Amino acid sequence: MKFTRTLLAAAVIGAFGATSFGLSRQHAFAVSVSSGDLIRGQTYAAVYYLGADGFRYVFPNFKTYSTWYANFDTVKYISDAELAKIQIGGNVTYRPGVKMVKIDSDPSVYAVDAGGTLRHVNGEAVASSLYGGTWNKQIDDIPDGFFGNYKKGADVNGLSDFTPSAVTTAAVSINGDKHLQAPSTINLTDAGVSPIDVHITVGQSVRFTNTGSTKHTATGDDLTWGTGTLNAGESFIQTFKKAGTFTFFDSYNSQNTGAVYVQ
Repeated sequence: MKFTRTLLAAAVIGAFGATSFGLSRQHAFAVSVSSGDLIRGQTYAAVYYLGADGFRYVFPNFKTYSTWYANFDTVKYISDAELAKIQIGGNVTYRPGVKMVKIDSDPSVYAVDAGGTLRHVNGEAVASSLYGGTWNKQIDDIPDGFFGNYKKGADVNGLSDFTPSAVTTAAVSINGDKHLQAPSTINLTDAGVSPIDVHITVGQSVRFTNTGSTKHTATGDDLTWGTGTLNAGESFIQTFKKAGTFTFFDSYNSQNTGAVYVQ
């Protein structure tokens, strides 16, 4: 499937502007999709990356997309209802090493390292050693609103600190660059929680799925997190970003309890 340049740009612009979707969860996938796929719905042109953690990730603009992909030939179409079922996990950052970046409100130029790490390039001579004589044509502006997707790292003073080709080669996928992991699974059944607990690492997710015949929830005992009401067959993915023990109960049957242990 081939797209014109206009449609390519429209697809990513659509992803940038897409913030709300219908919540119908009744239809099956139009095609089989899996971790690492590019996906979009039927109605809107927005294209997303399907992460190993079960979330879909947004490309903020075409420039970001083009550091990872040359075209949209591998995009898979699914129903709007199925797209709506997949929670948004965040934004995709530039593929490491491909370009240098800056923002309008800051004259500093940064190399992009693994995991969306920005490393200040200390001067024109350093930039030239990294990207050659056309280094000043290999700088993209990042909208201020998306600068927060990145984190700061150590300055770059030469090739001994940062080799663009090496970090690009190492960044084989968005999954790898973001260190995305498949979620653990907890089933919410009419008889209780199964398994009753899981052990995960910081930053990993848990997919709570209602495998019963009535409504269920997983609601944190401290009421700071939860799945909300899940009808039969529905799922919700919760990411745990700090260590600790996260106990929960089913709002529809408080005797059904479980725990997530994050190390």
